[in-house]
Amino acid sequence: MLFVKEAERWERAQLQRFLSNNFPLLTILKSWEGVLTILESVAETKKEQKSKEVEKAIGAPEERQRIRIRLRSFDHKIIDQAAKTIIESLLRVGATICGPIPLPTEKRVYTVNRSTFVHKDSRDQYEMRIHKRLIDIFDPSESTIEILTNLSLPAGVDIEIKM
Repeated sequence: MLFVKEAERWERAQLQRFLSNNFPLLTILKSWEGVLTILESVAETKKEQKSKEVEKAIGAPEERQRIRIRLRSFDHKIIDQAAKTIIESLLRVGATICGPIPLPTEKRVYTVNRSTFVHKDSRDQYEMRIHKRLIDIFDPSESTIEILTNLSLPAGVDIEIKM
């Protein structure tokens, strides 16, 4: 796609010089549309080759088994500490981990009247923030599942484990 963007900006003479230096076979083509379609097909084949290499390295997403851990807490320090203990214990076993990934913080805002009957313009606002983290474990073994069941996390952290 980089070639296509550059080709749109260049004049015809510059494009012919660039193509003759980098792609000698393309100088035979005369039509502008033919050059663009070939450049796009070259970019697509490179993208496909790269995606196949990545699939070989990590495996296809359907083939891999995964455990997803979602952590929720009102205090960001406690949730970071809990994520750190989970990751350290799983790395000791040798599990493949992705995370902790911080998810968007959920904010709940409550507005309350200060007085019971009069002074409607006078109000208090309270806010509750829920911090979230996500940890993925790929290809879990029995030892990783055993460690997850025996974990002791600090109070105030909600943990949700999905297979």
